[in-house]
Amino acid sequence: MRILAIADVEEKVLWGSFNRRRFEGIDLILAAGDLDPDYLEFLVTMLNRPLLYVHGNHDDKLRKSAPGGCICLDDSVYVYQGIRIAGLAGSRKYRDGKYMYTEREMARQIRRIDPQIRLLGGLDILLTHAPERGVGDLEDLPHQGFECFDEFVERWHPRYHIHGHVHANYIPDFKRERVLASGTHVINAYGYTTIDVPPASQLSYGWKESWVNRRCLKKSDGLTAQEAGVLGAGHTYFG
Repeated sequence: MRILAIADVEEKVLWGSFNRRRFEGIDLILAAGDLDPDYLEFLVTMLNRPLLYVHGNHDDKLRKSAPGGCICLDDSVYVYQGIRIAGLAGSRKYRDGKYMYTEREMARQIRRIDPQIRLLGGLDILLTHAPERGVGDLEDLPHQGFECFDEFVERWHPRYHIHGHVHANYIPDFKRERVLASGTHVINAYGYTTIDVPPASQLSYGWKESWVNRRCLKKSDGLTAQEAGVLGAGHTYFG
């Protein structure tokens, strides 16, 4: 499966001068926050592939204008073609804001999705806006990662942790990908990048998949009833 991962900035190559042939073979789009809802709608329309997103710390505007046809993955789990994906929104709290959390508040968000991951027997991809503490984050409070993410990754060992929030121009030696001792590939999706994910060993989780997917879709107000019906099965999205 080829994933297009995006975060933080609207890339001209994807929006202003879009060339469909350049992105042939994309199966799924994962958006790690702080992106214009019109940009997300454009991509899901032009690529005709599902788009899952989490909110970034600057995404208050999405509360009033959710991107149509996209799936909100905040504090949720979704299964697509057998790939189990969990999402956690926002950043460290450095001022008042909808998508800003203390360590304790983020740990509470994690506890909400742990039962769903346990039900599915594990996790393949963690999608967040902020990074883990000490893994590609910065020392200033707004760009510090969450310590509870470190514990979460150690517990579930996802194959990938995709995040945004730390821009490439914030640090002179920007590093897009890191591999943890646990084997998890941590990828900063700033701008955009593509990721080739090995196929899932199990394509469907039966009623468990249906249950977690429908639970996730209830948060996606930008979906029409028809789209939600098609998305319900997850692994059959767009045929």
